[in-house]
Amino acid sequence: MRYETIIVENEGPLVTITLNRPDRLNAMPPQMADEIGSAFYDLGDARAVLITGAGKGFCSGADLSARGEGSALQASGGSHRALQNHYNPAISQILRAPVPVVCAVNGPAAGIGCSLALAGDFVLAGRSAYFLQAFVNIGLVPDGGSTWLLSRAIGRARATRMMMLGEKIGAEQAEDWGLIYKAVDDDALMAEARGLAERLANGPTVAYATMKANIAAALDGTVNQVLLAEAEGQRRAAATQDAMEGGMAFLQKRKPAFKGE
Repeated sequence: MRYETIIVENEGPLVTITLNRPDRLNAMPPQMADEIGSAFYDLGDARAVLITGAGKGFCSGADLSARGEGSALQASGGSHRALQNHYNPAISQILRAPVPVVCAVNGPAAGIGCSLALAGDFVLAGRSAYFLQAFVNIGLVPDGGSTWLLSRAIGRARATRMMMLGEKIGAEQAEDWGLIYKAVDDDALMAEARGLAERLANGPTVAYATMKANIAAALDGTVNQVLLAEAEGQRRAAATQDAMEGGMAFLQKRKPAFKGE
């Protein structure tokens, strides 16, 4: 697929997706959401994904006007259609991705940009970055899965604070709250995020996918449902070549060479 609002780079087992509207702090039009969803739909042999933004921002929020959908202030119907047809499917694709997703947040992650970042399995943020849900300032509500993601990551009280007060949460505070994996110096962000993504891309892919599914089940299911999911997942993982390699490496006291099989 030819992408116009994102850059997709395939580097062996790692796919890097860069939001590419730096002049708008990567504000996300419906087209960008569609392209992100398409990139995740067609991962091929990728075993990990790294998402970041070009320029000085990760993603400053939705840009409905870019495709004539009407601004959120003027057309609630346009906003609803954009969410249902473009933004929500993209976030869902990331959450359901069968490989680890690392997000490197380099500046503002606001609105749908916050949702996009938090949909990743690992979120690293430069110290100058921040997370923001400012919908309350224009009489709207967080969307793109933010209510679900924030409530489960930081609890009801802090999620309510972010959404109802519209406060910016800096990278270090986000790490302290458990909202993200790590805050790092701005100039070290991409190197550290890439290093983590490459480590995951060379890990036991089937085991990672099963862990992701089990974590999702744990967030919504009962303990008995999770026990069953873990047992079934263990059976699938144990049948892989990576599990065999891991066992042999343990016995031979060496580092395993996983192939994602």
